[in-house]
Amino acid sequence: MKPCIQHPRLCTVKKPERLRKSMEGRTKIRPTILCFSHLRWNFVYQRPQHLLSRAAAHADIFYVEEPILVDEGEASLRRECPADGVEVITPLLPSSYSAAQQMDAQRALLDAWLSSRSTEHLILWYYTPMALLFTDHLQARVRVYDCMDQLAAFQGAPPQLLEQEERLFKAADVVFTGGRSLFDEKRNRHRNVHLFPSSVDVPHFAAARSDLADAVDQQEIPHPRIGFFGVLDERLDCELLQSIAACNSAWHFVLIGPVVKIRHDSLPQASNIHYLGQKSYKELPTYLAHWDVAMLPFAQNASTRFISPTKTPEYLAAGKPVISTPIRDVVEPYGRLGLSHIAGTAEEFCTAIQHALDRPREGWLSDVDDFLSHTSWDRTFAEMWNEVSNIAAKNN
Repeated sequence: MKPCIQHPRLCTVKKPERLRKSMEGRTKIRPTILCFSHLRWNFVYQRPQHLLSRAAAHADIFYVEEPILVDEGEASLRRECPADGVEVITPLLPSSYSAAQQMDAQRALLDAWLSSRSTEHLILWYYTPMALLFTDHLQARVRVYDCMDQLAAFQGAPPQLLEQEERLFKAADVVFTGGRSLFDEKRNRHRNVHLFPSSVDVPHFAAARSDLADAVDQQEIPHPRIGFFGVLDERLDCELLQSIAACNSAWHFVLIGPVVKIRHDSLPQASNIHYLGQKSYKELPTYLAHWDVAMLPFAQNASTRFISPTKTPEYLAAGKPVISTPIRDVVEPYGRLGLSHIAGTAEEFCTAIQHALDRPREGWLSDVDDFLSHTSWDRTFAEMWNEVSNIAAKNN
């Protein structure tokens, strides 16, 4: 079946005023960033969205998702503009295609689409090494590997992922890592590796410290509330959650986020555990504002060995005490600095919850704000973009 390009509606991108003015009279061609990700843009708002939405001030951004298999029609590209300056491209492939045919189709669709664009200033930005299977022939000014997770350790990871990551290390001009543990694991595998821990939009989450109205679906849940937001998958310690919920029936546990790769009926159930489903990034402060404590009940397994939860600084920006299992990138620096409680067992977790509920927060909040004053997604992106720009200039 011959791949064809779907004729999409035109995406009219409304640029911020400051960006419009900065582009007036510009003669230099804007770079094109072609980003390949294993995450849907409209899934959970996290590192790729934070960085690429900021990159839109400097380049044309095209975010290529993994394909969706369809029962009817030819191979095509669906194009949408969900955010200012970002166009999302999703391959739609016949479900009858073999794995090899899927790769061939993605390569053909991408080549056909690129043939109508200038690729002189092309930057390839990878979140998934698997995309190298259909992009290794492309010529780019810069190849970036932003390694935000140890994907090979996740449930359902493609068996060839490690092999493709090794190829990507050889092809990339620069590697960024989203946490200290990942940096330590990757630093000797490439000549140019940089640590850029996930950051935080402080004003967004600090709104939770103000007098926000409680979300409708949370209003009837009693206090004290201990909350979590994020993807509910194999990283969640279900046994721990069940145990701490049983520790005190007066405590109520609120979990926000989509359930992925595990069955809904495998989640702990109790009268004081409440699953509220996925919420938008914009809505999160409304929920956080009415929590008493925030938690990170992560399991200790291969899938959590290298994670660096973005929600840690987000909880702190909201002014909420944080209790986490001993995830390395939470222990250091947050646990060491006394910004979060670290609890390795259900008993320790319950003790930490009570301590967090009883502890005065004034001095602790001052320490939190001092720590957060040194980090932001704006600063993180600016430093990353400086690295990319320097490489582009050398490769010109």
